[in-house]
Amino acid sequence: MGSIPTMSIEFENSRAPYVLAMDIGSTASRGGLYDASGCPIKASKQRVSHAFNAGEGSSTIDPDQVVEEIRSVMAGIIEQPEAHGVKDKITGIALDSFASSLILVDAAGNALTPCYTYADAQSAKYVEQLRTEISEDEYHARTGVRLHPSYHPARLLWLKTEFPELFAQAAHVMTIGEYVYFKIAGIKGMSTSIAAWSGILNAHTGELDLPILEHIGVDPALFSGIFDPDQPDTSANLENPEWAFLEQLPWFHAIPDGWPSNIGPGAVDSKTVAVAAATSGAMRVILPGVPAEIPFGLWCYRVSAKQCIVGGALNDVGRAVSWLEATIIKPDNLGEILAGPPMDTVPSVLPFFSGERSIGWASAARASITNLQTNSGPAEVWRGVFESLALSYQRVWHHMELAGATPERVIASGRVATDHPEFLHMLCDALSTPVLPLEMKRATLRGTALIALEVLDAGGDRALPPFGEELQPRYSEHYVQAREIFDDLYEKLVD
Repeated sequence: MGSIPTMSIEFENSRAPYVLAMDIGSTASRGGLYDASGCPIKASKQRVSHAFNAGEGSSTIDPDQVVEEIRSVMAGIIEQPEAHGVKDKITGIALDSFASSLILVDAAGNALTPCYTYADAQSAKYVEQLRTEISEDEYHARTGVRLHPSYHPARLLWLKTEFPELFAQAAHVMTIGEYVYFKIAGIKGMSTSIAAWSGILNAHTGELDLPILEHIGVDPALFSGIFDPDQPDTSANLENPEWAFLEQLPWFHAIPDGWPSNIGPGAVDSKTVAVAAATSGAMRVILPGVPAEIPFGLWCYRVSAKQCIVGGALNDVGRAVSWLEATIIKPDNLGEILAGPPMDTVPSVLPFFSGERSIGWASAARASITNLQTNSGPAEVWRGVFESLALSYQRVWHHMELAGATPERVIASGRVATDHPEFLHMLCDALSTPVLPLEMKRATLRGTALIALEVLDAGGDRALPPFGEELQPRYSEHYVQAREIFDDLYEKLVD
């Protein structure tokens, strides 16, 4: 397999304005300089690796470590425009981070807790407690999210209940992106999208969801003001005098990585759906407004006064493939099996190896394989599991249409899509819609730069990302019948 493109260009081929864009990911903090076309500048890329501290149900990272990583990333990026004499052409700073993080901060601005990441489940029992105390349907209708250990309500209730003295010292509740901006530039503020991904935003009003905060007994004053993407901060106060030229620039409040992962590949409207197929999976579409009624099987994140993201997440995509690799002999002609016509002896599969998220949110669900026949061998099992993944995306797709999406094409990316491109044929058939394979890396970081550029250089010309050959549906009728079997099996074993 050849190297995956990054769209990077030389300085001499770039054009102003430039955006300094950064990303706090699960495995590293990274960043680079992007020009007006949305292309990264060669030699400007910076990366500092890190890892989450994982324990029994915990997943954390030292927030001050991340601050130092971003300082290092910024210093490395700035060297390039300085060397080329264009540092005055940098017109904005943008940052995205892994979504659903939380840090308690004291009045002096110091972290009282580690940064609890999206994977931290220490508050799980408080999710169950909240479900007995409030209507989850009503909470979802207001905020667009379900009760979950990765969102603020359960985490705040956990901290407030089990660490009352520590919680009493908190003057601020921040996400990792907010904390980094506050420590580096003295900026306070929470983007609309970060508040949405934290489960504390009323999706319809764009303001804090006061009913949930009142129920858990948390003062709304602990949270910074909420700002849309066209409301960047211009009051940065930087300790490093060499960075003084950045102080009056727009600093775009940190956003969660789920939004730019749509924008970077070009899934920017209700007609284009972004599909991620990695260890876990996701399907997202951007809508021009929050639906009056949000389908209960999906989440809906407001990102601005004019847009929201509707979609769903799958726990097991790459995990299901890893199970196959570890358990079932891999056929030599796997590509032909996945890309070829349906097979009569394929078993029916529910691919919930670690529970279900969208659309049923049955965390206790487990995988099952039924309808095995004497002539069902490794090829049929591999095909059956991949078909079940395509059907899982199809279920999310149907609910997105109920929310108002009018999809005409899919842009697909992720490790499973790269390692098993034939799976995209199955996805194409299951969705009965053309699929475009994305052939680039760091699309999320590019998306963060593009979101800033739409404010700094509204309507400017942007480069198109590289795609593979568009796939067309061939065997869609098979997936109509397979979905009926899937739903019947789901009703018997999960519902």
